[in-house]
Amino acid sequence: MTLKQTIEAFEALDSARASGRTVVDLLAPYPAASVSVEEVRGNKGKTDFVKIIVAGMQGRLCGGAARTLGIIGRLGGIGARPGRIGLVSDGDGAVAAIAAALKIARMHAQGDPLPGDVIVATHICPDAPTRPHVPVEFMDSPVSVEEMNAREVAPEMDAVLAIDTTKGNRILNHRGFAISPTVKEGWILRVADDLVRIMETTTGRSAVTFPITMQDITPYGNGIHHLNSILQSQPMRRSWGWRSRRRQSWRAPPPERATRSTSRRRRSSRSRWPRSSAGGRRNFIMSRSSRG
Repeated sequence: MTLKQTIEAFEALDSARASGRTVVDLLAPYPAASVSVEEVRGNKGKTDFVKIIVAGMQGRLCGGAARTLGIIGRLGGIGARPGRIGLVSDGDGAVAAIAAALKIARMHAQGDPLPGDVIVATHICPDAPTRPHVPVEFMDSPVSVEEMNAREVAPEMDAVLAIDTTKGNRILNHRGFAISPTVKEGWILRVADDLVRIMETTTGRSAVTFPITMQDITPYGNGIHHLNSILQSQPMRRSWGWRSRRRQSWRAPPPERATRSTSRRRRSSRSRWPRSSAGGRRNFIMSRSSRG
């Protein structure tokens, strides 16, 4: 349960004076959590980028080999002062990320550290600008998405859990939270079974998922519609993935070649199997897709 930590994070950030120092003070009782703050100024104001690192028992920071998890709280700002008073819904990403850091740090202090290192990153801006959007206006950010990626996405992260709010969209109309399909190096994969299990265990309800498209994993500012900024770390992680693969002895085919080879395999499979009917052929291809 992270209800206590969520309330603590919410109350701390629901202030016109909230800043990176607020997060430092929240995590001060937990020596396992290392917190760094960087103030960045942009054309539309300033914000404090916060990075929290909690070392795992078998993580790389301790000389182990356990993988590192990244948790990114995505948002434009926690407030839109002076136009709007109080914590705005866009602040959910920061609240959830900081609540997760509080819970993981407390687990460590209570003798239940995670196996791998955890890196939590977000930014705190109580007076962010807004921009027009249908059906409701979007929270903007004082800095660009590129600035956010440079400070929130770390090469040490083997996987990233990005948290963002979708209250300004009609795609997902649900009280609570939902999970998207997994994205890896430009490929939209199926929803991860482990995340479905964790969601059902913690909520006591059936898992809720939401769709994403290729448009959502393209960079902001290209004139294409995006659900929100939840997948904006993907373009940077994709470039790291290609660089790391070039250092290996084998090289996976790029997406367009993989697509062509899949088409050839499907044609060859049709030639090997009897073509009793068009419906039978479709059923065979669908069953292969469901297993893959």
